[in-house]
Amino acid sequence: MDRKALLAVMLMMVIAIVPSFFLKKGGQADGRTGGPGADTVQSTISAVPAPQAPGQPAAGGQAGRATDALGLAPAPAPAADDTIAVRAGLATYEFSTRGGRLVQATIEKYRMTIPGRKEEPVTLVKPDTALFGGLLVTGRDTIRLGDVTFTASAPALTIQQPGDALVLTGQAGTRTVQLTYRFEPAEYRFRVEGSVTGVDASGGILFLPLGAGIRNTEGDSATNFQSAAYVTRTLEGATRHDIASLDAGEADTVSGPFDWVAVKSKYFVTAVLAGDSAAGARLSAVQAIANPAPEKVVAARVTVTLPVPASGRFAYEVYAGPMEYGRLARVGREFDDVNPYGWPGFRTLIRFFAQPVRALLVWMHESLTLSYGLVLIAFGILVRVVLWPLNQKAMEASMAMQAIQPELEALKARYGKDPQRFQQEQVKLFKERNVNPFGSCWPMLLPMPILLALFFVLQYSIELRGTSFLWLPDLSLADPFYVVPIVMGGSMWVLYKVGQAGMPPNPQQQMMTWMMPIMMTVMFLNFSSGLNLYYAISNIASIPQQWLIARARMRAGGPVGQRAAGKS
Repeated sequence: MDRKALLAVMLMMVIAIVPSFFLKKGGQADGRTGGPGADTVQSTISAVPAPQAPGQPAAGGQAGRATDALGLAPAPAPAADDTIAVRAGLATYEFSTRGGRLVQATIEKYRMTIPGRKEEPVTLVKPDTALFGGLLVTGRDTIRLGDVTFTASAPALTIQQPGDALVLTGQAGTRTVQLTYRFEPAEYRFRVEGSVTGVDASGGILFLPLGAGIRNTEGDSATNFQSAAYVTRTLEGATRHDIASLDAGEADTVSGPFDWVAVKSKYFVTAVLAGDSAAGARLSAVQAIANPAPEKVVAARVTVTLPVPASGRFAYEVYAGPMEYGRLARVGREFDDVNPYGWPGFRTLIRFFAQPVRALLVWMHESLTLSYGLVLIAFGILVRVVLWPLNQKAMEASMAMQAIQPELEALKARYGKDPQRFQQEQVKLFKERNVNPFGSCWPMLLPMPILLALFFVLQYSIELRGTSFLWLPDLSLADPFYVVPIVMGGSMWVLYKVGQAGMPPNPQQQMMTWMMPIMMTVMFLNFSSGLNLYYAISNIASIPQQWLIARARMRAGGPVGQRAAGKS
């Protein structure tokens, strides 16, 4: 393998991966404007009551006398409320009769990875908070739907078939409010159909709070926080707005129309999808108000807006569950892009490769009944086998360049003071010898999108979460003993040393032989053990071909060296 090509590949990986830890992606307005603008949302959003858990004492009196966890004024103390549990097959949802708020979503399939709580099922809603409820602004009136005391059609509900519903009915002054929740027992989503009487002839705007982010479910809370974001999707595609990029205490508002808006962590997501996007009923805007923490932003209260017609009827869908690619894809509307891989400028290319790679890994696990650890080993070997012809092309191009080095040196000695003439003679030599100077680089650069896609797939795929292999307790977390990253770095060093056989001594190459493995090992120490396992196997599987390439180079290097010595 050509050292310059290998160095270029490694530097590209560093340039592509390292910025993800430092870049701050702001929440710019995406998509076309429509519905209420940013100014309208920002002026009204302060009126949305901060969602509270059922039974939690609210601060009474004036709004300025007490604030919630994000520094926002809570609503007046409501009447007592009850919690209604809906068991919908894959999840259990708990709704409060106060405002019809979602106060908890429990995912039975997954367990917490937090030490001491690994037997608990995943719960998505943060303590002392809730989702939805909100308020309806119509004409000069503001209807606090989140404070309406509802009467439920049942004290508890177990979903038996698609379409089974929970109906809540209540009064907001003289207005009648009804909310109907329709569930899918085999999915993590449900549909909300609402109606409010007495809506102004010009319609209104429904403000839906999405809470202050997903509850922490991971032992690696730092990485989980780094993945916290809200994602908006217009007709042009999905845009991720990282919570960490928000300014403390500031409001970040973007205008739609949006097909859906989601709040995500590393592996889980809660989202509102427009009820009938085909008919143009889309979400109109979203605002995120960051917490006023002086050091760093750790949460943001997200609220979406939905236009309500004069009929007072509205609808939206809710997804609250894991980011399993297959389930997300079944929702439609490109909801599978709720976890955009990479960062702006790379996402389109990376997504093109990431989705097939992820699907192949899942297929190998399910169809071949292999553990994900063995899947990563098999996949690492498979990728090297597939790339064998490209590496072979690179070897041939590298050896061809090595063969004409004496002639290039002679041209440089003759025309070194005339760069234009030297370039002309160099191109002429390449044509005569049928040598492509970039032939050793392109075969190395072409697999880069696949390698970058693998980086994000293996780092953020929920399929690896909680999966053990050998001494590794969780392939989605770092190796607690750092064995795999050290093996990865050691195999990279061996790969470099084997590849240097038959090449002339070069101090820079010798330095890179040590520097690159050390640098990559340090950088990958805290990456997921599954990602390190793949790269280690990929390096080890590359050594045989690198050895064959080095042997071929040495066989070709003898005569070349003799010709060079004779000319000297």
